Amino acid sequence: MKRFLLPTASATTQTHSPMAETKTSPDKRNRRASIQRFSMVGWIALTWASAGQAQYSTQPYQQGQVNPNQAYQDQYGQPVQPNTPPPPPVIQGQPTAAQTQQYQAQQFQGQQYQAQQYQGQQYQAQQPPNQQYFSSPAPQPTTPNRVFATQPPSEVTFPPTRFGPRGERTIVPGPASIGAGNTFPPIGTDPVFTTPNVRVADLIVNGFPARTGRIMFGGAVNSDAGVTGQVTIDERNFDISRWPRSFRDLFSGTAFRGAGQTFRAEAAPGSDFDRYSLQFADPNLFGYLPISFSVSGFLYDRRFRDWDENRLGGRLALGYRITPDLSVSAGISGQRVRVDNIRVPIAELSDGPGGIGDGDNGIYSASLGLTHNTRDSPIQPSQGHFMQLTFEQAFGDFDYPRLEFEYRKYWLLASRADNSGKQTLSYSTQLGISGNETPIYEHFFAGGYATLRGFDFRGAGPVISGVEAGGEFQWLNSVEYMFPITADDAFRGVLFCDFGTVEEQVELESESFRVAPGFGLRVAIPALGPAPLAFDFAYPVNDAPTDDRRVFSFYMSLVR
Repeated sequence: MKRFLLPTASATTQTHSPMAETKTSPDKRNRRASIQRFSMVGWIALTWASAGQAQYSTQPYQQGQVNPNQAYQDQYGQPVQPNTPPPPPVIQGQPTAAQTQQYQAQQFQGQQYQAQQYQGQQYQAQQPPNQQYFSSPAPQPTTPNRVFATQPPSEVTFPPTRFGPRGERTIVPGPASIGAGNTFPPIGTDPVFTTPNVRVADLIVNGFPARTGRIMFGGAVNSDAGVTGQVTIDERNFDISRWPRSFRDLFSGTAFRGAGQTFRAEAAPGSDFDRYSLQFADPNLFGYLPISFSVSGFLYDRRFRDWDENRLGGRLALGYRITPDLSVSAGISGQRVRVDNIRVPIAELSDGPGGIGDGDNGIYSASLGLTHNTRDSPIQPSQGHFMQLTFEQAFGDFDYPRLEFEYRKYWLLASRADNSGKQTLSYSTQLGISGNETPIYEHFFAGGYATLRGFDFRGAGPVISGVEAGGEFQWLNSVEYMFPITADDAFRGVLFCDFGTVEEQVELESESFRVAPGFGLRVAIPALGPAPLAFDFAYPVNDAPTDDRRVFSFYMSLVR
């Protein structure tokens, strides 16, 4: 870069000096060239501006007049006509003047959108045209032709079909174009649909087993069996596979418990009979099948008027529960029967043909049973019925078939508002038929509290040479009406009529058909056990000459 020095005053006085002119001539030439270049650029710019002004000045123009050759566009890039006042500002959520005029021109007379009935139509199947919904706030478009899609159309429907907890999902439709006919329903603002709040809570159930085992001591006195004592161990949540691992498990109650099985051990010594039994039952075999399994063993000793009888045996049975009330069963049993101390020797008790002899007899049998039970209580039912049909085929020392049918029906006639003070009418019948080779200790017998009241135990039936021999056919019936005496139902009265017969063969004879009406009293004492005390008086109006009568019969028990 060159540096230029301005001449001083003294030097100016020497401008006419040849030496000074010779030295300064190059600088002058450079300054002159620069001035010329700037002058040329300014002239060119002035000439261009003059030419443009001349072009515009040749066109007629007045104030307020618009050039027809000029194109105008709005803020969106769309062509508009000149001399058009700017549109009023659009407020968010309010229609424009043109849209309002278009809506006012439409006639909606006779249309009741809110009152329309959609009978026979599925609301969820209605789909508005050209309407899409979003799982998040919709984007704001800038062009008229708008397409919004945040998820496949198959996942969004109108109305919303997905429901869930609050905050999980909100379905918002896209912005509506007012007056375009693509809104449903025709509204001026964009609707917002929110899913309903479904309240869901976890339910935690903590169960603790109640007392399922009992040790009971008691006794009973009745007119049929004399005085008896009773010791019972009953466990309704037994587990035969849970053996104790220590003495603590044995005495703390954790051993042999937990599987829902039943175990019962009973000892009942008495003045007229002794009974000892063990029973195990599983109501659901293998834990889930509706098949029950039971096995039992017993020792029974009874002293009758004409002989003494001792039985030792066992039984194994399987049951299938068809419904909660209906079940079928099949079982096999075997027992050893010993008859001794025969008071009166007769053919049925001798060692001859058809006799049992004074010794042991082996009886084995297979049985099939059908049971239907709808009673509301097994002890004091007031509604429902109980029906049982059993067929048994015996073999061993004696071969014979046996058919038994029992039916009990209960009707609730009246009761108080609190379901107390029940008045119940009941009917029961027992029918039994046995084969010709049935031994005498397997015959049917009647008389006493449980069969025919008004007669002594086994006192209503065939008699052979003074021996109560029973028969191979029985039909026993009872009609009973029970009503409350006191407000707390502690005392109840009964009116009954027992009728029926026991015959050597399958027949009905008027001379031996027994009928005994009567009345009785029931006393419920919770401290003595669930079974009430029973006191009955019956008066036979028709009987056989050989029958033994007993007007008064009773049953009292105490179980704790």
